[in-house]
Amino acid sequence: MANTSDIRNGMCIELNGDIFAIVEFQHVKPGKGNAFVRTKLKSVTTGKVLDHTIPAGHKINDVRVERRKYQYLYKDELGCHFMDNETFEQVAISEDLIDSPQFLKEGMDIEIMFHAETERPLTAELPQHLVVEVTYTEPGVKGDTATNTLKPATVETGAEVRVPLFIGTGELIKVDTRTGTYIERAKS
Repeated sequence: MANTSDIRNGMCIELNGDIFAIVEFQHVKPGKGNAFVRTKLKSVTTGKVLDHTIPAGHKINDVRVERRKYQYLYKDELGCHFMDNETFEQVAISEDLIDSPQFLKEGMDIEIMFHAETERPLTAELPQHLVVEVTYTEPGVKGDTATNTLKPATVETGAEVRVPLFIGTGELIKVDTRTGTYIERAKS
């Protein structure tokens, strides 16, 4: 059990049967009344963000979580399989626990957050930016580079990304995995 004075950014707490990470907090001491802590919490399981006020001195259930690097192996009916690069231990995770599963590539390193006491996987996070090859897109017409028009392109992972007209099949592009948007051509 922790106290409100122990709150810090990134700390995970249990609230209403769910695990939340503290995004930001502020200790408030109004001129009249009791002090309190205003927090912005992000659910680890659903990703929802909510504002929550905790009275000063109130006990909170802190949850110890561990982040570990794993390598993506393959996907089957049990879920997505990952391997710890140090112990070679394998773990299967449901696809709904993975942020942007459409961008998973074999051999990719990702970070999995585990509940420290139960060893239960909570989330799996891909790198923020990923370089992928465009496997199919309609050819662009010469002179179409001046506008900000986008066209659909299929990348090697099977995901569809909107790219500028000058991007062609076989090119490497950098994609933001959080939003699924095109960033730039990859430098080779």
